[in-house]
Amino acid sequence: MRSYGSVVIGNLGCAVILCFPVPLALLIGYQAWRAGEDWAWIALAIGGAGSAAIPLMTLRFTRDAFPRITRRDGLKDRSVSYGDDTFVLWAPRSEQAPAQARLVRANVLEASLVHYEPEGGGTFTTYGGDFAPDEFTPVIRMRLHVRDGEETGGGAPFDVTVRCRVPSLCLSAVTAGRLAVLIDPGRPADPADPGVPGRVTPLWPRSALLAGTRTCRVIGLDGRLTDVTRYPVRQLRQMRISLEAGGIEMDGDTIDLRRLDPAVAARYTAVAEQDRAAPEDRAPVTEPGEEYRWLVDSLPGEAAGFGSVGRRWSRRGGVLVRARFLQMTATQTFQHHGPVLDTVLRVRPADGTPAFDAARRMTVPMGYLAVLHRTREVVLYAAPNGRSFVVDWPRTGLLAGTGAATVITPGGRELPVTGRPEVIWALMNLLASRGLSNPAPVLDLRKRRLRGVAGAVMEVLGDGASAVAAQDR
Repeated sequence: MRSYGSVVIGNLGCAVILCFPVPLALLIGYQAWRAGEDWAWIALAIGGAGSAAIPLMTLRFTRDAFPRITRRDGLKDRSVSYGDDTFVLWAPRSEQAPAQARLVRANVLEASLVHYEPEGGGTFTTYGGDFAPDEFTPVIRMRLHVRDGEETGGGAPFDVTVRCRVPSLCLSAVTAGRLAVLIDPGRPADPADPGVPGRVTPLWPRSALLAGTRTCRVIGLDGRLTDVTRYPVRQLRQMRISLEAGGIEMDGDTIDLRRLDPAVAARYTAVAEQDRAAPEDRAPVTEPGEEYRWLVDSLPGEAAGFGSVGRRWSRRGGVLVRARFLQMTATQTFQHHGPVLDTVLRVRPADGTPAFDAARRMTVPMGYLAVLHRTREVVLYAAPNGRSFVVDWPRTGLLAGTGAATVITPGGRELPVTGRPEVIWALMNLLASRGLSNPAPVLDLRKRRLRGVAGAVMEVLGDGASAVAAQDR
C-alpha cells in the first residue's frame, strides 16, 4: 500500500525534472543582477514563476495518481436523487441507428479479448469528441445468439460471431451476457450465409442498461414509480420507442412519463399495461455460462488480493471502510489499465458518522468495470484521523470477485470463499486490525506469520470450517 508521502516525493522529483530549466533561469538571472544587467529581472521573473509551478504541478500529479476522498469532495450537484440501489452510467454514445434496422436482444455465448495494447503506459492520455477512442477501446470477439423475431416481425433466431470494440464502461454487459443489438438487413453480414439476415451491431450504452449494470426506473403518468432493472422484454420495448422518438432523456436512472411528449408517454404507458397483464420474470444478474465470457483475467489492472497493510497506518488506528459507486461518467482521459471517470460515491465512515456522497475523478480498472453488473461496492482505507479515504483496488477486486478468494487451513485444505463478500470483508478487516499484509487472493494459514490468526479466521468462515479445522487437528 503506497503512502501519500511517498507519492508526493515521487511526483516532486518528476516535477523538478520537467521544470529543470527553471533553476537555470534563476541562476542566470542572479548572475546578471550582480553584473548590473538590465534584463536580469526577466530571467528572475521566469525563474520565480517556474519555481512556483513545481509545487502546484506536484500536487496536481499526486491528486491524479492518488485520489484521496474527503468531505470537501461532497457532491455539489443535487439534481439527481440517489437511492442506495441507484447506479447511473453515462457511457460514450453509440452510432446513429439506420432507419430499417431492428432492435433485438442477443445473448453472449462466448467472448474473448482480441486486442488491447494502448501506448503510454501509466501516463494520462486525453482525446476530444464524444466517442471512445479506438486505442483505449478493447477489441472483443463474441459468439452471439441473436433473438430475432421476438416482437420485431423479423426472422428466426440465429447465431453469429462478431468482432467489435467495446467501451470500457460497457464491458459488464458482455460478462452479464445480455446485449441490445441492431440487425441491419440493408447491410448483409455474410452473403455466403443466408442464416444471418443482416449486419449485427451492439448498442453499448443500451446494452449496459439491458444487462442491469445501469439501474432503470419509470414514473408513470399517475406518479407511481416502477423499477424495471433486469426486465429485458419491457426494456427492449421502451428502447424501441426511444429510438423512434429520437432518444429520451433520463433523469439519473429515471424516466418520468409526465415530462415526455404526450404521444410518447402514451406508448410507454401501453408498455407498462402490457407488462402488468403478462408480467415477465426478472432476469438473473448473470446469464448462464459466465465462465465462457470471463474477460477479467485478460484485462490490465492490479491483481485482486486481501491487501497490504502499512505498519504506521495500522499502528495509528487506520481502518477499512466500504463505499458504493452511485454514478460513473465517461471522460476523454485514459490510462492503460482503465478510463478516467467522474464518479459519485456514497462513503460510510467506520466511526458511525453519517454517510456522505462525494464526487471524485479517478481511474477505474477495466477488470472491475467488467463485473460492474454484479457489484458497485468499493473498499477504501481510511486515514487514522478518519478525514480522508483512498480506494484500495486490490481489495475492491477481491470483494467484487475479479479474483478467486481461497483460504488454506493449517492442515492444507482449500476452502473457496469466492462469492461470499461478507466473509471476505470480515477477513480483510481481521488482517488489517492485526497489521498483517496478504497481497495475494489466497490466505495460507500454514505460513508462520499467519498462524496466530488461524483460529479467528476459521471462526469467521463459520461452523463448517471449524469442523474442518477440528479434523485437521
